[in-house]
Amino acid sequence: MNNYYKYLPVSEVDKSWGLYVVNVGCTKIVEAQRYPPGDHPPHHYFNWEDGRIFDEFQLIYILNGEGVFESKSCPLTPVKPGTLLMLYPYEWHRFKPNSDTGWEEYWIGCKGNILQNIYDHHFFPKERPTYYLGTNEAVINLFTGVIEQTRSEKTGYQQLVSGMLLHLFGKIFSLSRQLNFDEKNRHEAVINRAMSVMHSNINSCLSFEKLAGEFFISYSLFRKAFKLYTGMSPHQYFLQLKLNKAKALLLSSGASVKQIAGELGFESAYSFSRIFKAKTGYSPNHFKKKFLQ
Repeated sequence: MNNYYKYLPVSEVDKSWGLYVVNVGCTKIVEAQRYPPGDHPPHHYFNWEDGRIFDEFQLIYILNGEGVFESKSCPLTPVKPGTLLMLYPYEWHRFKPNSDTGWEEYWIGCKGNILQNIYDHHFFPKERPTYYLGTNEAVINLFTGVIEQTRSEKTGYQQLVSGMLLHLFGKIFSLSRQLNFDEKNRHEAVINRAMSVMHSNINSCLSFEKLAGEFFISYSLFRKAFKLYTGMSPHQYFLQLKLNKAKALLLSSGASVKQIAGELGFESAYSFSRIFKAKTGYSPNHFKKKFLQ
């Protein structure tokens, strides 16, 4: 790893985009080396005793080596290779490699309303700022891709790297969810089979209690595992499939609301219309008129 870092100028156009990068870098810290290196700007330098507070989000991916991390919301935590550290604006923190191992790190500092929205909705709670991702090639490529784009600062590069950065946040969230699921649950195959059954029976009514029994699992455990995996209960997942199919039928066929309700297994046209409006904000007929204009 060749050491590199850059602190970037940001225009008002970049800020209005909603997501922008303020600094990037990659550093190899050898055994017993001072950390962080002393050539960074004063507002980014810190010592272990005092720690640091700054006004940006920062992602730090530890590729090799070990160390420790601590923040106001997180007690002192060991850091092993493959761990991503997430730093939050105005949150005191400190971290360092072990003196006998050093470490290799990539980092990206960023700001923007999009990040604030992600944070406000607790996708990445500050009480859990460390994410073990392992040595993940896709994560490494996203970090190095952002870094490479900043070297030349070609026009529009901020908007380009913002997409890469959002992809990186999504990748971190997805990997952490998958790893968390694997640790707590061994029912991924059951859930995938259940989703396949739902897709294949979208025009039917399903009993999820019966479906769980066919998979030799209790309904309560099935429902809990399904929601952990998808973010929705089985009923809500199946309902979303039906509503997506209903939208397609409304816009691409001449079928009436009553016919679509019957085809998708709703109790009545009234029940279908009521649920459709509750979930989409439009009655079926209003939806059809609005999007066929």
